[in-house]
Amino acid sequence: MKKKYSIFNIARNAFSNHENWQKMWRSPEPKKNYDVIIIGGGGHGLGTAYYLAKEHGLTNIAVIEKGWLGGGNTGRNTTIIRSNYLWDESANLYEHSLKLWEGLTHDLNYNVMFSQRGVMNLAHTEHDIKEIKRRVSANTLNGIDSKWISKEEIKKLVPIMNTDNLRYPVLGASFQPRGGTARHDTVAWGYAMRADEMGVDIIQNCEVHKILTENGKVIGVETSKGIIQSKKVGVVASGHTSVLAESAGIRLPLQSKPLQALVSEPIKPVIDTVVMSNAVHAYVSQSDKGELVIGAGTDGYNSFTQRGGFDVVENTIRAMVELYPVFGKMKMLRQWGGIVDISPDASPIISKCDIQGLYFNCGWGTGGFKATPGSANVFAHTVAKNEPHSINAAFSLDRFVSGKLVDEHGAAAVAH
Repeated sequence: MKKKYSIFNIARNAFSNHENWQKMWRSPEPKKNYDVIIIGGGGHGLGTAYYLAKEHGLTNIAVIEKGWLGGGNTGRNTTIIRSNYLWDESANLYEHSLKLWEGLTHDLNYNVMFSQRGVMNLAHTEHDIKEIKRRVSANTLNGIDSKWISKEEIKKLVPIMNTDNLRYPVLGASFQPRGGTARHDTVAWGYAMRADEMGVDIIQNCEVHKILTENGKVIGVETSKGIIQSKKVGVVASGHTSVLAESAGIRLPLQSKPLQALVSEPIKPVIDTVVMSNAVHAYVSQSDKGELVIGAGTDGYNSFTQRGGFDVVENTIRAMVELYPVFGKMKMLRQWGGIVDISPDASPIISKCDIQGLYFNCGWGTGGFKATPGSANVFAHTVAKNEPHSINAAFSLDRFVSGKLVDEHGAAAVAH
């Protein structure tokens, strides 16, 4: 039975102190065999299962998550959504995702709290100006809403910004009005609920130890709950994808590092857009609860810790106080790190591999959350059809052999 959310259901359940809501999804024990196994219960993995069921008619699917749904990178990011990437291949992928974001609440009948408050990328040097204007021009050619705005326009949009500071003078910025933020938990919950309704088994607290292969074909996975068989396995395990790939004899060109973020105490509304500074990798938005959500850079070494180094946070806070002096006396409530997997060209890998029936969706660096619906949609096509969707064809593993890279280090705003 489809679980519906409306003002009438909320009012009706209020009379029972909201104790009679249906569970959002089942917690089944794994079956012995599935048509498809998706490893990773974040937004990308759950979304893949949802689109496999909705668009390709596959329902005998298991999503296997070692912890709880959305407990990995889906819940450990700064929730920024934009599509203003430089190269055509990236722009098409992220714009596809942004269009899906715009209709996702209606599609899932579940409010993902997508707020199109706009995303601004600051220019601090002459080089920044040239690079950002080049990107704006490329975006315009691809039909993406992106424009150059002056320092005076920035000041009107963000009055608290110190645009004349000496360390990071603000000379202008790109601005994408359709960009914004969403609530990370709701994305995972919405996809999980609708996938479960179509028969997908969502198996939590079940760690995959090994991908099993035989004669060049995938035959299943070995988990903490035993061996589960399948002829198709999609790996969407963010920073741990390379570890699982090695268990199948595949070496992926990835580095895994903690990406830092932190949240302040709640305050009254002071900033109603997203502001990014590529030069210092410091970006900020304000949540609905009033907290400042601040993004920092990656640690300078490979690690699987979900906290990261305080030196990165310290450098980010220095830049924040320089750009926004009003933040100087604020207290930070919590800090965390998401494990990002970074490919050589800072673009994702959405691809099948030499082992028949084994597929990878990884290498998103700092761009994973914004790509969630688009990534899941094209990955589902790749798994179902055993061939790439036209949108993700450029992001195959073969590009690291052919040299046809999609170098997005600048537009990805990755400080490495």
